[in-house]
Amino acid sequence: MRTILTLIRKDLQLFLHDKPAVALTFIVPIVLIYIFGQVFGVSADSSGPTGIRIAVVNEADTAATRAITTALDAEKAFRVMRDETLDDGTVRPLTETRVRELIQDNTLRFAVIFPADSATDDTFGLKLKVLTNPRNEIETQTVNGLLQKVIFTSAPQAMLAGLRKRAEAFIGEERTDAFYRRMAQTVASSFDGDADEIYARMKADTFDFGPAASADANAGSTEANANNFGGFIDRIIKIDTEQLAGADVKSPAATRSVGGWAIMFLLFSLTGAATSLFDEKKAGLFQRLLASPVRRSHILWSKYLFCMTLGLVQLTVLFTAGRLMFGIDITTHFGKLVLVCLAASTACTAFGMLLASIAKTPAAAQGLATFLVLTMSAIGGAWFPTSFMPELIQTLSRFTIVYWSMEGFLRVLWQGADWIQLLPVLGVLLGTAAALNAISVYRFNRGNLFD
Repeated sequence: MRTILTLIRKDLQLFLHDKPAVALTFIVPIVLIYIFGQVFGVSADSSGPTGIRIAVVNEADTAATRAITTALDAEKAFRVMRDETLDDGTVRPLTETRVRELIQDNTLRFAVIFPADSATDDTFGLKLKVLTNPRNEIETQTVNGLLQKVIFTSAPQAMLAGLRKRAEAFIGEERTDAFYRRMAQTVASSFDGDADEIYARMKADTFDFGPAASADANAGSTEANANNFGGFIDRIIKIDTEQLAGADVKSPAATRSVGGWAIMFLLFSLTGAATSLFDEKKAGLFQRLLASPVRRSHILWSKYLFCMTLGLVQLTVLFTAGRLMFGIDITTHFGKLVLVCLAASTACTAFGMLLASIAKTPAAAQGLATFLVLTMSAIGGAWFPTSFMPELIQTLSRFTIVYWSMEGFLRVLWQGADWIQLLPVLGVLLGTAAALNAISVYRFNRGNLFD
């Protein structure tokens, strides 16, 4: 038994000295469990989607439209925008024309428009337009559900309140009050409720008679009443939805998702290729090369160009496979797609070279690569919308290669962006590559990888 315990202690010591193994065993799962918990709402502090920007243009300015706008402000998932700040600091209200431009440029993805003729305080009904750029299906479905909840719960109350006030003005406050009291007594006697409580609810504009009034012994009758109420709401509130981008995209689901998975696998491939420098050193290849007219810079540049070319080929093959399997349209904007793939490959290669320069062993490099690639994929939008995560993680996502690579793929394949619109994404990816390369070269020149 003592021998077995000694061997167990030996294995434990070896495990604890293997930092990459410890990280992959404990740190990586904890980080991913936290992210998944935030996304799917299983953690105690999960707040669900946050910071989804939605523009509101209220040209009608009625009680119903104001009630909906107020309810949207109170919805924690949304960040409502009514105006924009210009470069000179001037603030101007958003218009429908301007909102359409912002959505087509992907500055916004959702907007609610109340046209001037959508409603008046003297009419019982409402029509509005919802403008979308559904670049992420999960996010779009979530926003549509939240919008319907907000609209169908806030607008009828405001419209009924206005109707009641007009009825009071026509019939008279005294007669209206007497009608409410008789109605409250009738409801209370029919459903065993409290007449005074029901009367107070009716006077408070909630039009909610309480649990007793809504109780029904027949579940089928309750469902039928709910369906009838839903049909009534559909008749008084008309919602027109217009998709401003991606409407002509072939195979939209695959177009949205393939880029995220492709960039994740690319990161794994290129970090592995870059960290192969350790294997070449162990095999004694560097010593033989440096004994010939070859400098360190030649070795680094050859490895970098090889990995960058490999990444470009891999992305091209993956998108071609997406074209063959799912019908993704890569031919219409093939030149722009190749340029984004080249920039993404350059940044991913620089990331791999950085890991090779800071890690002391190949195991440490691979462990660090696994941790960082999975984390960047999770928070960068490759797996699910970034809006489903806390605001801090949403901010951090913009510092990942995954986020900007996906942004470039979607601008080309989904938005059909022109060259000017691609420049910011290309600038970020190439700038990231330049910064990481500078750090890598500095580390390689001062390190002992080639010695």
